Amino acid sequence: MTTTTGRRDRSTQAKRERIFAAASTLFAELGFQGTTTQAVSDRADIAAGTLFRYAATKAELLLMVYNTELRQAITAGRLAAESVADPAAAVFAAVRPVLVGSHRNPDNAIHYQRELLFGVEANPHRAEGLALVVELERVVSAILLRDIAEPAREQVELAARCSRIVFSALHLALAQPSTHTFPDKSPEAELRAQIAIIVAGFASTTGGMK
Repeated sequence: MTTTTGRRDRSTQAKRERIFAAASTLFAELGFQGTTTQAVSDRADIAAGTLFRYAATKAELLLMVYNTELRQAITAGRLAAESVADPAAAVFAAVRPVLVGSHRNPDNAIHYQRELLFGVEANPHRAEGLALVVELERVVSAILLRDIAEPAREQVELAARCSRIVFSALHLALAQPSTHTFPDKSPEAELRAQIAIIVAGFASTTGGMK
């Protein structure tokens, strides 16, 4: 790598870090609705045209910021689950950091979920976020299968389906504070109960597989 190329790469990384820091701060302070791309470029001290080379829209900026938060939550959940023996409790421990993190700013979390599910297909930040969802589902699958010495193909497939159901339950729990559905119920308690049902169903089904 030439000196010029190395300097350019360092400059690119520095700008990306400034953009990330600015967007993260503004989303935390003002929320998705109150944040503008102009405010991010001003806070990051870069030209608007430069910002658009890293993230063309406010939605892309949100994905950039919350992908990092999701990645950190997945890592924390995986580590927390390692010391939990009960499978249902371990699955809940694995996904709980995502739920807790989202409740710090439910409005931003809702917009992030919307972009993941319905955003622009060609957006690389969306693709990164969807890959993180797959990673979270694999963490759940691994927990479901960890007490099966040599899981059969059918068991692996069932674990994958159950992990997707767990993510669907998590998705609804994330949305609960913003949608005001079931205001008398705790999202954490509801998610824990739903996970217990899913894990019990998996155990019952795989126990009968030959």
